[in-house]
Amino acid sequence: MGWLSAGDGYEVALVQGRVAVRATSGRAAGRQLKSLPRALKDHPEVDRLRRFAEWLDRHAAQCTAQIDGWMVSSLPVPTGLLARVWPDEAWQSALRDLAVVGDDPDEVGFLRGATGSGELRVVNLDGETVRFSARTVTLPHPVLLPDLDDVREFAAELGITQGVEQIHRATWHRPSGLDPKATEVKEFAGGAFRSRFALAARAGSLGHKVSGGYATSRVRDGGRTVEASVWIGEPYWEDEVETGALSWRDQDGRALALRDVGPVAWSEGMRMAAALFAGRVIEEGGKA
Repeated sequence: MGWLSAGDGYEVALVQGRVAVRATSGRAAGRQLKSLPRALKDHPEVDRLRRFAEWLDRHAAQCTAQIDGWMVSSLPVPTGLLARVWPDEAWQSALRDLAVVGDDPDEVGFLRGATGSGELRVVNLDGETVRFSARTVTLPHPVLLPDLDDVREFAAELGITQGVEQIHRATWHRPSGLDPKATEVKEFAGGAFRSRFALAARAGSLGHKVSGGYATSRVRDGGRTVEASVWIGEPYWEDEVETGALSWRDQDGRALALRDVGPVAWSEGMRMAAALFAGRVIEEGGKA
């Protein structure tokens, strides 16, 4: 976006997401000013740019949330769709360097670009730039990536930074030998918070839904929808509250035995419970 006239002697533009101003006359002509002059604070062009910047922020957040949803659920995404949105800076920033998988489950590469014909350019784990022309690709959840440690090491060599947390996302694997009747994990239960409001606010800030007395995380795993939930206390409870057990339910609301929870649902549920527990009040001194 270019510079726009804003009254006598000034021009304004969006620079790195913020309203910038420069003088067009006098000794400072052509120079960008450090702050917005008082005369421009309520100028229509300044207000328009501020609202546009807010829209861009919302758009970027929506792109990131959509891609995170594809990744968490490992849904197939049309390559043509990715190629179509690639020119949009918000989409591109969130998609660049994500690990993608083509027709071959072992065919993993980091997304670097898209062609006008709908193909994707990726850097594979041999360091070669190749094209994916499959009709769809997946942005796999890291718990599903074979040799995840090798993928992380190669990403570090390339200096990859992802806009959507994927390969460095915290993962948990379901242990073997679980009680066939067990339906709850209590590893992260008992985390004390000063109020239910504080715990619910933490859940919301982490991107989880709060429904009734639970913080929840819903994913699509193995072709079915599964919801992980952690008890956080009754709504409007004003006293100190503690995190409860973690459990999973299917799309019909039936509790799942732990051994029936899929790898992605298990990892995301444990990730949510661990992140909530990490915000607990920790006593200091002799009572710690």
